[in-house]
Amino acid sequence: MRVFLSSAAVAILCFLPAGAMAQADPHTMKAIGKVGMRFQSYNVEMVEVVGGRFWKPYSSTPIRDLPAPAALGVIGADSTLFEQRPPADLTSPKLRKLAAALGPAYMRVSGSWANTVYFQDSDAPAPAKPPAGYAGVLTRAEWKGVIDFAKAVDAKIVTSFSVGEGARDASGAWMPGQAEAFLRYTKRAGGTVAAAEFFNEPTIPTVAGVPANYDAAAYARDFKTFVPVFRANAPGALLLGPSGTAEGSGAPLSMKVLPSKDLLKATGTSDLDVFSYHFYPTISERCAAHSPVKIGASPDEALTSEFLKRTEGVEKFYSELRDQYAPGKPIWLSETGEAACGGDRWASTYLDTFRYLYQLGTLAKRDVQVVMHNTLAASDYALIDERTLLPRPNYWAALLWHKLMGTTVLDAGSVRSENVKLFAQCTAGQPGKVTLLAINVDKDHAQRLALAESSERYSLTSDELQGKTIRLNGKMLTLTADGDLPKIEGLATSAGSAELTPLSISFFVVNANNSMCKQ
Repeated sequence: MRVFLSSAAVAILCFLPAGAMAQADPHTMKAIGKVGMRFQSYNVEMVEVVGGRFWKPYSSTPIRDLPAPAALGVIGADSTLFEQRPPADLTSPKLRKLAAALGPAYMRVSGSWANTVYFQDSDAPAPAKPPAGYAGVLTRAEWKGVIDFAKAVDAKIVTSFSVGEGARDASGAWMPGQAEAFLRYTKRAGGTVAAAEFFNEPTIPTVAGVPANYDAAAYARDFKTFVPVFRANAPGALLLGPSGTAEGSGAPLSMKVLPSKDLLKATGTSDLDVFSYHFYPTISERCAAHSPVKIGASPDEALTSEFLKRTEGVEKFYSELRDQYAPGKPIWLSETGEAACGGDRWASTYLDTFRYLYQLGTLAKRDVQVVMHNTLAASDYALIDERTLLPRPNYWAALLWHKLMGTTVLDAGSVRSENVKLFAQCTAGQPGKVTLLAINVDKDHAQRLALAESSERYSLTSDELQGKTIRLNGKMLTLTADGDLPKIEGLATSAGSAELTPLSISFFVVNANNSMCKQ
């Protein structure tokens, strides 16, 4: 099977064995949507900021004796799953340089650990132990470090609030004092919260730090208290919600799920500015190994259409909820990655780059406005290795997306090969030009692209599918001796036939003179 680009302008022709043909022309491709400048964003877990136990990288002592998912209620408690980390050095010039190259972006500082962190509203050092009812302490200095980092890398802060036992009165109702202190200090320190969720993932209350038997009625009571406090102390900030997860895929879970639908029914949605959800296509072996039913995924599944298209299925589930309860509100995916619980062993390799770019291309077409990858630099699913601060394959893919894919999403037409995934957007910063993203997931066969006009080509490959290095047009991508990013240059490609090698990802920047891309 071959896929061709051809015509007087540039057309995409898909030749099937029976001779059927599908056609789309970048010169006249219609705009089907727009995404924001910060569409491609990332998470920095709260536990990275304050220090504590986070998902143990597979490169550490091998994980063994994995507990069943039901035992995961106390976040960070099991040393076979988690590893102690000091607070991240957000002053690192190298980390800032790498993050800045992905700006502008949103930086979400949240995660399960944020649900039980105590904000110490003084300049004193953190106590040896957190106050009763809390699992960690966020100091002013640490939060000021987040504010300074965000400014340095052109990121806007997204966050959430503590809802554990320490933030509740004797009746179990949420108290706003911590949230008020946190938001007031943010303003005094020169920072701005651009958007926030009430708390992280209320749909899985067993790991959210909330009281036992927490239900939709309790959430609605707490949310009613939260909204005016948030509006008063963060004017102009976007309120995201319900930020559900673990729904829509049909995958069995041993944890209790409090459905987003119940939360929406109980609270209404008039207070929400953005409908948000979280999504992972699978659960890492850390959490899945002892499940009585198969809930994880293997590397052999990573390039299958079934695995890649899980992103569509879950987005459809949440967009239908949005349409029912919050029609017209924008939708954000505010946390995602290869696998929940820190990612699988192959999350840090070239293999996951296919999922990462397929997800970005697909969700841009489906009008999702922001996609926040978990994480920037922690555990196996991070864009950047937390110990060496070296970019992983997904970082280089993110850099190319940022450089080449603009905010106007185009209809690339239908390519009927399951092995070729095709996306199109106006080229970033180059009026009239169209960037085509062609992903060849075929392990054995090349595809052919015939371009009627010249283009700039950026092709990603790797020497090993599960390797941690990546090549751009055959040249290994590495930082310079001074720790700088290399110059990212396309390969001038003449009109005619171009090969998509097996297991390759190619961006083509074509001067299509598309009127949709001149606006």
